[in-house]
Amino acid sequence: MFKWISNCLHRFQLERPTFSPEAWNAAFNALPLLDGLTANERHQLGVLAIRFIDRKVFEGAQGLVVTQPMKLIISLQACLLILELGLDYYDGWSSIIVYPSGFAPERVFVDEYGVEHHVREELAGEAWQRGPVVLSWDDADNAGGEEGYNPVIHEFAHKLDMMNGDDNGFPPLHPEMDASAWTRIFSAGFEDFQRLRDRGEDIGIDDYAATSPGEFFAVVTEVFFERPDLLRSSYPDIYEELRQFYRQDPLARLQ
Repeated sequence: MFKWISNCLHRFQLERPTFSPEAWNAAFNALPLLDGLTANERHQLGVLAIRFIDRKVFEGAQGLVVTQPMKLIISLQACLLILELGLDYYDGWSSIIVYPSGFAPERVFVDEYGVEHHVREELAGEAWQRGPVVLSWDDADNAGGEEGYNPVIHEFAHKLDMMNGDDNGFPPLHPEMDASAWTRIFSAGFEDFQRLRDRGEDIGIDDYAATSPGEFFAVVTEVFFERPDLLRSSYPDIYEELRQFYRQDPLARLQ
């Protein structure tokens, strides 16, 4: 079944990672959001995942040993975003740090009165511009279940957003896309979602999307891949913009 993996490794002249057929089966079976991929798309995703693992450095934190099957689970989800874009979209950084579970880095901020505050907030992941992606393994391992929540997709969406500067919900668009339409549609969607959140209305999208335009983009990207039906019914224009950006149509796979 996975003979194509070996063939692709020779084609790209990579050193083969240690993956058994059982590991490939286990990884795909653990990620229901991949079920709708065609045979060709699975082939393409597998090639990307192998090349991704070859290029990136996975580091365990707090004593965690990052195994090859763990790398595969993370890489398949990360590479789903760039399935039709290419691995160059993840250039410019090299490290993925994996904690056993949620982590709580200390943040320092100065308020409007000049008072310095030290706060800790538990996170499932974070992405640094030109720096690492940081993930919680517990959260990464439980993602991909088509529930609309996926911290791996979320953080790698931030990486795409940061390709042209700040994490502001405006990634580098393709030449055929209309930047003014993207800005108008996402701004309207963000403001509408904030109003819904303030009224206490739950449409099935994580409230964290109301935090900032960058977080809105990352959260709706999660929903685009995991619950495309929900995003299409709630924000059809945003779905269409993401379909053009990612060059994928997850709703068609779902159907």
